[in-house]
Amino acid sequence: MRCPFCSFDSTRVVDSRLTDPGDSIRRRRECGGCGTRFTTHERAEEVPVDVVKRDGTTQRFDRRKLLRGLVRAAGGRPVGGDALEALADSIGAEVRRVGGASARSAARPPIGRAPQRDSQVSAERIGDLAERGLAQLDPVTAIQFASVYRRLSDLDELEAVVRRLRDEPVPGADQLPLEPPVPSDHPGNMPSPATTPAGHAIVTRRGHAE
Repeated sequence: MRCPFCSFDSTRVVDSRLTDPGDSIRRRRECGGCGTRFTTHERAEEVPVDVVKRDGTTQRFDRRKLLRGLVRAAGGRPVGGDALEALADSIGAEVRRVGGASARSAARPPIGRAPQRDSQVSAERIGDLAERGLAQLDPVTAIQFASVYRRLSDLDELEAVVRRLRDEPVPGADQLPLEPPVPSDHPGNMPSPATTPAGHAIVTRRGHAE
């Protein structure tokens, strides 16, 4: 490929790495003319996924548009471009996974409902993924992103976002989101012990197995 700086038509690959989550290859190239090094990304052709906006309209998912939003949110913050690229890749992989699942479930629609042809994912889901991903990199960047994405109108709404980012655990790259805590008074799956009319619990003792 041509050098983006001097347009020389001979470049060589000096380093190749598989990016997380494993759906692209990051290559460092060196121009044979001016010697400048630059980065390219090799990806499989993306499966079309429609993003469903708040007003019900749809728009094709665009990774570059997502990345521009992440870069704007990180303006002036100590967040590297490679970290934002990796986050955009991770979100894109999740969007394709969720969109593919919606398309498979729509392949067998209920009786009387037309089948859904395209994969779809909500804009809210993408925004939440971006917000939580940025919180791992830099909480302030996540707040700056949320101020635009959630259209915060006053300090109370901003305070709610700050409190949520501070209190909710953010799962790592290799972790699943934590399940909601079970209240202490939740009955659960354990049966309640039998009681006497006086309210004392009846404890049944069992012998040890030989």
